[in-house]
Amino acid sequence: MSFTTPPRPVDVTTLFPQLAPLARTATRLHPRPGLPTVHDSSVGGPLLWPADEPWPHCAEPHARGATRRVLSPQDIRLLRGIQAEAASRRRLGGPASRPTPEELAAEKRILQGRAWPEGPVPLLPVAQLYTRDVPVPFTPPGADLLQVLWCPFDHPTHPRTAVFWRSEGTVTGILDEPPEPSAIKSQGYLPQPSVLAPERVTEYPAVTELDQELRQELGDPSRWDGSCPAAPQEFYDRDLSTSPGWKTGGWSRWGTTAPVARRCPECGTEALPLLTVATLEWDAGSDSWAPEEEKANPTPLLPGTPPANFTLIGIARGSNLQLHACPADPSHPHIELAQ
Repeated sequence: MSFTTPPRPVDVTTLFPQLAPLARTATRLHPRPGLPTVHDSSVGGPLLWPADEPWPHCAEPHARGATRRVLSPQDIRLLRGIQAEAASRRRLGGPASRPTPEELAAEKRILQGRAWPEGPVPLLPVAQLYTRDVPVPFTPPGADLLQVLWCPFDHPTHPRTAVFWRSEGTVTGILDEPPEPSAIKSQGYLPQPSVLAPERVTEYPAVTELDQELRQELGDPSRWDGSCPAAPQEFYDRDLSTSPGWKTGGWSRWGTTAPVARRCPECGTEALPLLTVATLEWDAGSDSWAPEEEKANPTPLLPGTPPANFTLIGIARGSNLQLHACPADPSHPHIELAQ
């Protein structure tokens, strides 16, 4: 499996050479539903977790808020399986496309919900990245594996993440059955197990991160030699600067807020993008980044799933959760940025 980002509509550094020194490499992960193992890079897959290392839990209180019901991870997997089976039958057509009585009964039982969990909540796997597969910025010496988990409850507006670096060769015994929460806040907080198809792309800063002079030049239609629409700054941000979707490295994407300072809370070094956890791989405003292979052979989605929501993640009404790490010492606390 491989995916190819279409060439950008214009070579922006030819028109604006000042951008060339600001180029950064990002690696788009292109997760797609699959069956990863502990030895694979994945989103939502099983982790290479040492059997003698305690599984992380979140011991903080979890406010119920307006949540009407919560489901267990197993409930959600079963519900997704029922939906996938029904969708498969619908593609074939005929009377068999209708839900079976057994499926309807299972859905009714599942949607009754579970009791709100009490006590510490086991974290859920979000991503596992082997450096042999994915370039991971700021990997500490001796490490070759990044693991990201999160608490599947809001803190306060999105799941709180935990980052672990380790060396694959030091893991001799593997934890076969990690604990799971009895219930989680949202179905969108359980990533669908997905395999990756890493692809390197070049990114430039969002327009709001550029100096005032360069912003003005980007906003001048006469500087574009007729190669952009009437809103050049929007064209630059949408199609030329930062890629959407799951990725490592690159530049931060902005949308909910203007750029904010991202300083390491321990040493003050500027924290840089490590991993972007994305609800969508692209949306209506960034569809020029959709892989060419998706246009020819779209990946099937469950009924009702938004376009390009391959991992079934849902963060803060369709946002991204960007993790920034300290390049001086990635063991320092990371920063979460929801945009």
